[in-house]
Amino acid sequence: MLNLRLYLLQRITAMIMAPLVLGHLAVMVYAIQGGLSADDILSRTQGSLAWAVFYGLFVLAVSVHGAIGLRVIVHEWTGLRGAALGFLTWGSFAMLAIMGGRAVMAVTLA
Repeated sequence: MLNLRLYLLQRITAMIMAPLVLGHLAVMVYAIQGGLSADDILSRTQGSLAWAVFYGLFVLAVSVHGAIGLRVIVHEWTGLRGAALGFLTWGSFAMLAIMGGRAVMAVTLA
């Protein structure tokens, strides 16, 4: 049952990430073609609740998706299971979420 829930959760996070990736790429292309500097970009993102929500959701989805994917890979390659595999999954989720969250705060907090 846990495997089914993790499978579904990974597919759901992939569906959430797809439009966010496209939005992120569109913003990057706009910034590059517009000749925006890092200062210009930060001046537009800092203090913006909309960018904080956009990238916060992105970080959360990526953290869940990546932790589940890493869990599957580690299990297949090493045979690790049980509590150790759960600890690895939660640890990788926490690491990704914390690092991503810090990046989002750095870019959006004024």
